[in-house]
Amino acid sequence: MVTEQTPKHFKENWPFFWISQINAAYAVALERRTKPLGIDLPRWRAMMSLYEDQHLSVSEIADFSAQKLNTTTKVIQRMLSDGLVTTRIRPTDARVTDVCLTPAGEEMRKKALVEAQKIFEQTFGTDDPQDIKALNATLSEILAELKKL
Repeated sequence: MVTEQTPKHFKENWPFFWISQINAAYAVALERRTKPLGIDLPRWRAMMSLYEDQHLSVSEIADFSAQKLNTTTKVIQRMLSDGLVTTRIRPTDARVTDVCLTPAGEEMRKKALVEAQKIFEQTFGTDDPQDIKALNATLSEILAELKKL
């Protein structure tokens, strides 16, 4: 039930508070580790979007990385000029331009992933893998519900 009055202990009982705090803390930790590699968060997100799918459109990268399309477009343009990605016309649809990491981009992604893995291990290293799986399932369900709104 939604009311206009904010209850006591609001933040302790508001999962979105904790989600945003965790996301912000993770972003700070990740940027601290990847900035020396020349990787900011938007680049990191684009690189990791291309981790499992070798070729994605800019729109698909934006969706996967939870970034605005115009931000992603600018990031990809910078990565293109830095030699970290290439583009091609999608073989199945000539209206779509695909993005792919170059060997230099793949090398940079690997280095950044090592740093992200260190954060993961420090954060979740002692947790039971089943607990992590359950957490991921819950977060996935929450995301699915939010996307319906």
